[in-house]
Amino acid sequence: MGLPNIVRPGRRGPDKAHSGRAEAMTKTGRLVIVSNRLPLKIGGSGENLTVTPSSGGLVSAMSPVLRDRGGIWIGWTGTSEPVGMKTLREILGPASDLAGYRIFPVRLSKQDVEAFYYGFSNEVIWPLFHDLQTRCRFEPEYWDAYLRVNRCFARAVAHHTRSEDFIWVHDYQMIPVARILKESGVKRRCTFFLHIPFPAPDIFLKLPWRDELLRDLMEYEFLGFQTPRDRRNFTDCLRALFPGSRISGRGPIVKASAEGREMRVAAMPISIDYRSFRTLAKSEKVSEMLEGLKRQIPREKIVLGVDRLDYTKGIPQRIRAIGEFLKVHHEYRQKFTFVQIVVPSREDVPEYHDLREEIERLVGSVNGEFSTPGWVPVHYMYKSIPREELVAYYRLADVGLVTPLKDGMNLVAKEYCACQVDDDGVLVLSEFAGAASQMHRDSILVNPYDVDGIARAIYAALIMQTTEKKKRMHHLRAGIRRQNVFWWVDNYLRASTGRTLVDFPEAEMAPVFHALKRHSRGEI
Repeated sequence: MGLPNIVRPGRRGPDKAHSGRAEAMTKTGRLVIVSNRLPLKIGGSGENLTVTPSSGGLVSAMSPVLRDRGGIWIGWTGTSEPVGMKTLREILGPASDLAGYRIFPVRLSKQDVEAFYYGFSNEVIWPLFHDLQTRCRFEPEYWDAYLRVNRCFARAVAHHTRSEDFIWVHDYQMIPVARILKESGVKRRCTFFLHIPFPAPDIFLKLPWRDELLRDLMEYEFLGFQTPRDRRNFTDCLRALFPGSRISGRGPIVKASAEGREMRVAAMPISIDYRSFRTLAKSEKVSEMLEGLKRQIPREKIVLGVDRLDYTKGIPQRIRAIGEFLKVHHEYRQKFTFVQIVVPSREDVPEYHDLREEIERLVGSVNGEFSTPGWVPVHYMYKSIPREELVAYYRLADVGLVTPLKDGMNLVAKEYCACQVDDDGVLVLSEFAGAASQMHRDSILVNPYDVDGIARAIYAALIMQTTEKKKRMHHLRAGIRRQNVFWWVDNYLRASTGRTLVDFPEAEMAPVFHALKRHSRGEI
């Protein structure tokens, strides 16, 4: 789930680029990822700066794709502390070499972070697009900051890329980038992928800047969404706001035209590096960790939840469901353990602090009611854990409990299944997770708001016959294996540019960045 610890013995460094390969890349262009965050985070201040891997679905999906292909990742450093370009060069140069692709930073002030990231991105778009509009704060200054920061990102794209490069913009924080580049006279081929859900018109129309945001999306020649439902919501919003809109075609990709613009719109669900997870799950190191976990949690049945701290993940409802399960099924007391791993996120936001406190109160309540000497039903961890340890937990769990209130995809569901190398696990999955569109046949679907329903699903998973479990998990793993992250990228590139992943061959990385300057066509 983080920046890969890749060491390539004998690999040529960026200062020894071969002219033939450089010429080939000049002709074919490079794959450039633009997202809110870099695949690492810079912390500390002054001379005590630290670099740590970032976690999350985008990093997990894209790092294997960019590696050793001359790829570029443009994003925010993750800190609002003033860091000079020389210092960033010294930090990010080695980090790029380790990752296998060049990392270029965008620097944001504390005010930018407050209004753009914590403000518009996470108090407007995030709750609105997750059908939680009562949590929105439609502050005009948030919108101004959103546009200002997107101009910073567009300026970085103009500076670090060439006209033949393929610019792949990711997620809700970066929607205006293509329009800003175009208005500034910077010619780039830009496509966009939305990792979170896209809301239905009755929700999207509540956004005060609905026309502007929809027009910004229309500046991309190709738009990718996680599910057919998200794509349908987008085209329904086009029709609602621009009555002359036309949608044509069938299948995963359709054509849309509105306001004199034409684009292709696709439903293309993201995936994971299946082989990497399967190989790690079978490794000796993970097997040793698994044996250690079995000694620490010596119970017959283990259920696992893994989530980033967020109110969309349905963690409180899940813990209440564990309590209901134990109330009804006395026979599982002292034989059952629920492990909930919560990865810290947005800890400075009061809402997330309150959510953490609520989760910890609920864990304490369930444990207080049902614990006996030598047995605690809920094992709760609030921390990031190494990838090997996470995979060991995946292997340990008889049931993967993935119950977000709403999710664009949820890669934890796919990671859990990929690690079930003996086909022994059962996936309990929210019907409102994007993953449900692919995995509904062989998982147990639940309404994440239905606490009793989740409790019944846990019981159904635990009593499922071995042959049925193995059949379901085998089908789930086969689907993920076929439609892995490389399949996703190949299909996205083929659909959006007519190219495939192999058209971005092994190549030397771009030179280490130098100080940003104004674009030759003018200030963005």
